[in-house]
Amino acid sequence: MSLLDDIRAEARLAPDSGISSIIDYGRGRPGLIPMWAGEGDQATPEFITAAAVAGLEAGETFYTWQRGMPDLRRALADYHSRHFGRSASAEEFLVTGSGMHAIQLALQATAGAGDEAVYLSPAWPNFAAAAGVMGTRPVPVELTFSERGWTLDIERLDAAITPRTRVLFVNSPSNPTGWTADRETLAAILALARRHGLWIIADEIYALFHYRGGRAASFLDVMEPDDRIIFVNSFSKNWAMTGWRVGWLRVHPSLQQMFENLIQYSNSGVPQFLQRGALAALDQGDAFVAGQVERAGAARDLVCRILGATNRVKLSPPAGAFYLFFAIDGLPDARAAAAEIVDKANVGLAPGTAFGAGGDGYLRLCFHRRLDQVEEAAERLAGWIGGR
Repeated sequence: MSLLDDIRAEARLAPDSGISSIIDYGRGRPGLIPMWAGEGDQATPEFITAAAVAGLEAGETFYTWQRGMPDLRRALADYHSRHFGRSASAEEFLVTGSGMHAIQLALQATAGAGDEAVYLSPAWPNFAAAAGVMGTRPVPVELTFSERGWTLDIERLDAAITPRTRVLFVNSPSNPTGWTADRETLAAILALARRHGLWIIADEIYALFHYRGGRAASFLDVMEPDDRIIFVNSFSKNWAMTGWRVGWLRVHPSLQQMFENLIQYSNSGVPQFLQRGALAALDQGDAFVAGQVERAGAARDLVCRILGATNRVKLSPPAGAFYLFFAIDGLPDARAAAAEIVDKANVGLAPGTAFGAGGDGYLRLCFHRRLDQVEEAAERLAGWIGGR
């Protein structure tokens, strides 16, 4: 027996990341345009980094508040009040070591071994993998692609719920499809959760990256204060802070102490100097975010126009997030295609197979980059498609 054979099966069988695999394959290629990862091309702005450096230089390197700095939690409440039109209290927020950490904590609080967690697919793979590592069975419900874009069949979602189901995980706007639920759809999902006594883990990280005017619809628009909803979020996308690994939870105040305990027994709190940067992002970053969204919208239109002109691509301009999830006629093996695109077009895309059920035959392109790079990458892809 090897050492690996003696490890818990749930950990031993945790899947490799199909996104990381293609990144490792193409990493370091001269001239390659990387559109495979879920991040933009801009470094964190100076007003954020300067605040973190000032905190570091001031000696903020000791243990800090498990729930997060009081000033940061108040700023999170103010941010939500500004953007979601619903008053919020600092007592609803806890700071986490990334959005992924927030998801893990939410899962720990709501599901366990032998339970089931239902999620919408194609999906960012980390939720299903995290559930599986805990011994919770992830159950995908496939979105449907049509000329109207990606849609959710509520009846299909209802049919996936069993007596073992404890959680519905809803990411809207969605990575990778850009599917964005309207208020009516969110209300229908919430009604389903209420009827079955389920928790909802709501990942609304891309709420401000919405291309139909204003922010995307939120469960905050349709919920009551005592609904079983846990919001998970991150500083990564809005403020170009993917490498900082700082996120947050929004929960009912009665859950604060329980989540503080879970934080204590996982990472014991986020470094205070990093929280200083996050505070600056919230207090000074609205204009930066608005600029990011405007640029991403222009990039979306550009890449859809160029790839659509090939007449060989199945796509729908995403309503939200900053990804294009598209298929190419006569291209069944997305993993092999992603490698060939690296080799022949020098563009990095993520294979749809990395995103689970419903992703076969698709590729994900992150268009959150400079417009000249987006145009060059799209032209290279169009040329590769035309040469097949």
